[in-house]
Parts: sequence; structure tokens; C-alpha cells
Amino acid sequence: MAITPFTKQQLIPQEEKLEMQRHKSELFIGIPKETCFQERRICLTPDAVNSLVYHGHRVMIESGAGESSSYSDKEYSNAGAEITKDTKKVYGCPIILKVEPPTLSEIELLHPQTILISAIQLKTRQADYFEALRKKKITALAFEFIKDEEGTYPAVKSLSEIAGTASVLIASELMINSENGKGLLLGNITGVPPTEVVIIGAGTVGEFAAKTALGIGASVKVFDNSITKLRRLQNRLNQRIFTSTIQPKILLKALRRCDVAIGAMHGKERCPVIVSETMVEHMKSGAVIVDVSIDTGGCFETSEVTNHQNPTFVKHNVIHYCVPNIPSRYSKTASLSISNILTPYLLQIAEDGGLESAIRCDNGLKNGVYFYHGILTNKAIGEWFGLPNSDINLIVF
Repeated sequence: MAITPFTKQQLIPQEEKLEMQRHKSELFIGIPKETCFQERRICLTPDAVNSLVYHGHRVMIESGAGESSSYSDKEYSNAGAEITKDTKKVYGCPIILKVEPPTLSEIELLHPQTILISAIQLKTRQADYFEALRKKKITALAFEFIKDEEGTYPAVKSLSEIAGTASVLIASELMINSENGKGLLLGNITGVPPTEVVIIGAGTVGEFAAKTALGIGASVKVFDNSITKLRRLQNRLNQRIFTSTIQPKILLKALRRCDVAIGAMHGKERCPVIVSETMVEHMKSGAVIVDVSIDTGGCFETSEVTNHQNPTFVKHNVIHYCVPNIPSRYSKTASLSISNILTPYLLQIAEDGGLESAIRCDNGLKNGVYFYHGILTNKAIGEWFGLPNSDINLIVF
């Protein structure tokens, strides 16, 4: 009996399975010094740089870039970074990491096909910014747009946590201010009525403001028009606090009695004005308003943009703090936070063989891309500025 080398089943055409082999890539990252007014943060800490260098990557940092966050050139040099005073040389790196989006003059220093990772701060952009990126065929990612595996925005959430916590600490400082403050300790001391804090907005900023205020013993009232957000806030605080939808009569009553009011509302475009000037007029003399929403217009009608050098003004005998970039005030904490978010992504990009391979594997990272080789890939930006755009899923798949 003849022995056949193959069975009948083996002779039938089979599916061919190809193994996609990933080839690691080496990253060369440039971190220029921030030039934006009162921006004090940096994207990577010395520990993060050390981790990247350990994995075989290069990091070039402009001299003095970390000083505002209390990181010296020596710390970065010891971590393995290359330090240079030549700004043009830093912008010549294939990957640029920045906190603030680059200015038009800084985009001019970028080499064609550079990968730019920074915030975008859409409300402050102009159409010429995107035109400059297009001309240089830049691939750009925005911190604010990157999603994690849970579908949330880690960079936005982390900086909102800082802003929420800081808003209560700032109010605490302003309450003891010798010029306008009432000399009150924010909290609860035996035999003394607790200070009252009103928080408008039950998102991440509102949640961390409430946690901080409750932690030092203040009486907290939270207002938001989303019952879902209010319910989630109650659950996360693990205690029952006063919550209410935004009804003018109830809100006015709370504002009249409070010592601190915190604006933590955010809208898709301009933040809605929740507290009218008349309501502010009825607040206690020496009360404090911290409008964290000022970066999108503010939710108090009396709010006006201030800065870290001159952060407050008094209107209707109420102290107003309306600085847009609160996390920059706590530059080292904010830098650590940004660094902790970006470093795993950078290592993953290298592990996947570069950004193009990484965004094929990670839809959350792909969501952060708003320019791809000079093509605008974010529909919202395109509609906002009236610019032609393409779906990234039709380009990268």
C-alpha cells in the first residue's frame, strides 16, 4: 500500500497566518524651554528622562528648561540628558515635547515631518497656527485629546485634580489676607461655626475642591445641572453633602451665606455664566471667589482674567481670583503629573516601532493626533476654523 506524504485535509488550501513582528525604534526627544507668559512646567522629570535613556533613547533639553519646576540642568545631565543652550538645535529633534503649544516662530524652527506632542489650548489658537503645521508636514498630538483604556482623558483629569485641590488652598490663603481677607481659618475648629464653601460644578475640579474642603472641616454645597454628576460626586466622597441643581433662588441663598465660592463649570465652547453680578453684590464682604472656569470665560459675571503676578482684584467687596493656568502655580507637582502620563506613552511608542505603529495599536493615542504629516485629522478643529480635514481612520488603519 502506497504511503501518501499528505492527508486529504492537508492538501486543502489553508488560511495563512502572518505574524506581525514589531521592531523597536529609538526615540530622539527635544524639550525646549517654555516661553509662554508664566508657564513654569516641563514635560519630563529627571527620573522620566533616566527611564527613557535606560531604554536606549536620547533626550535633549534646552538649558534652564526645568528651573521653574525646581529641576536643575545638572539633575537632567546626571539622568542622561544632553543639555544645550542652542534653542535651534533642540527644535531640530525628531520629537518635540512641550507644555504650551509652540508659537509661529517656534514652528519655523521645527524640521519638516517632526512629531510634536504638546497641549493645544484650542480656545487660544488661530487658523495660521494650523497652516504653519501644514506647511511643515508636522504630526501633532494634543495632551487634552489622548484617551486612556477607560475612555477618559488622563492629562485633563490630572490637571483638573490639581486645579480643584489648589482652588481651596488658594481661597484659604486669601481669607487671611491682611488687606481684604476676613482673617478666617478655612475649616472647622471646636466651638466655632465651620466656614462655608459653595462649589459650582460637579466634575473633576468640583470633586477635588469638595474633597479638600471637607478634609479640613468646611461645610460644602455643590451645584450642578447634571444629576448624574451630583450622584457620582456623592458616591466618590463617601458621605452625604448638600447638592442641588442650579436654581437661582437656592444658589443665591447659598452664596449669601458662604465664605468661599468656587467656579468649576466647563462648557464645550464658552463656560455658561451661572452667577450674575447682582448675586455677587449680595455676597458677604470679604468673601472669596476662585473662578477655575476662567480659562473658558468664567462662570461668575464679575470675573476678569488675572495672572500669577497680580492674581486678585476686589469687586463689590468680594475678593476675586481668576488666574487661567492654576496648575502652573504648582509647577513641580504639575510637571510630575504630566511626566507620569507621557512617559509610558513614549516607551510604548518606541516598543511598537514608532508613532505610526503605535497609533494603529492604540485608539486612545490615535485620538490625540490632530495633525498627521501635515493633514488636519480632527473634525472639531476643522469645523471650528473652517479648515479642510480628513478622518485619521481612513489614513491610518
